[in-house]
Amino acid sequence: MDKTGILERIRHLSTRKTEKMYLNDFLLTWNKTHDELQAVFDVAEILRGMRDNNISPRVFDSGLGISIFRDNSTRTRFSFASACNMLGLEVQDLDEEKSQIAHGETVRETANMVSFMADIIGIRDDMYLGAGHTYMKEVSQSVSQGYQEGVLSQRPTLVNLQCDIDHPTQSMSDALHLINTFGGLENLRGKKIAMTWAYSPSYGKPLSVPQGVIGLMTRFGMDVSFAYPKGYNVMSEVEEIARKNCRTGGGSFTQVDSMAEAFKDADIVYPKSWAPYKVMEQRTQLLKKGDQKGLLKLEASCLKNNKKFVKWECTEKLMETTREGNALYMHCLPADITGVSCKQGEVAASVFDRYRVPQYVQASYKPYVIAAMMFLSRFRNPADQLMAIMDRDQPRVGA
Repeated sequence: MDKTGILERIRHLSTRKTEKMYLNDFLLTWNKTHDELQAVFDVAEILRGMRDNNISPRVFDSGLGISIFRDNSTRTRFSFASACNMLGLEVQDLDEEKSQIAHGETVRETANMVSFMADIIGIRDDMYLGAGHTYMKEVSQSVSQGYQEGVLSQRPTLVNLQCDIDHPTQSMSDALHLINTFGGLENLRGKKIAMTWAYSPSYGKPLSVPQGVIGLMTRFGMDVSFAYPKGYNVMSEVEEIARKNCRTGGGSFTQVDSMAEAFKDADIVYPKSWAPYKVMEQRTQLLKKGDQKGLLKLEASCLKNNKKFVKWECTEKLMETTREGNALYMHCLPADITGVSCKQGEVAASVFDRYRVPQYVQASYKPYVIAAMMFLSRFRNPADQLMAIMDRDQPRVGA
């Protein structure tokens, strides 16, 4: 995108209704309007265009982006750091083991203590059902109260970097990848995407990626085929959100019980392992009780059950059944690759390697999507602010 393209995109952004995004959090995609989702795509592409044209998009001279990761992460952690740096914020990680949280400090107190100079708080809390999204809402309420009471000079906004319900930065990055692959959001209408469970020799993977995909792609008139073995269901509330989206968006949401059926004539495939909903419920209860023996027993039982479905693998033979044998393979990464990262996994090595570059491109959108979510939450008139950056025309790297 050249400078003319950036200016045209800013003009498109100015027509979006984004007023409610200002000083508000981004927690679940299905709580955002169509205009608000499109605004995220617009700003992400504008910021990417600015970087490609050596234009600095820094809008903060100081301030913090607070990073709270309660689970391991590579792509999302570095994407959040990149997004903060892009806009001029410094990242400060909250290491709960080294904080007063270990001594009983409350969520309300911690949220206020880390937010004196904070503009953004990014949180990843995805391991325990009923906990991650609840924690994010508690942090949000705490900083709102701190601002209202005059403790905080400004109210930092939150970005959900993955919770137990949704992974909005992932699904929005996935969608932007599809938009660019198929030449526009309007071209996603009628495309079939197979979101399927796949075998993994590990246990306890969160539900939020498949839930995020079915909860978002059904917004765009896509035909979503959702496949998993018996017992590996996700939250029924999210499946109902997907069905509701279809009633308003014109797409379809079909639950099937085999990868073969989901892959047939698909334009996009997204094979990904996750733990059964009931298992995640059991796991959460055992963790609350501190029952280590119970957790080990549950893990052994789940791994044994997983082995019943080792044939749920994205193979070359299955890929041949997709539309013209040329569907786009997607994964949030890291994938369990048969014969590479594990003996038997989610995807054949030949399939993964053939789509390696597109997958890396898929991941590359995440810093811009996160930065866009942050930008839209901090500026009342985002198009005006972006136009001011273009008028300033400050190079990111000096000549």
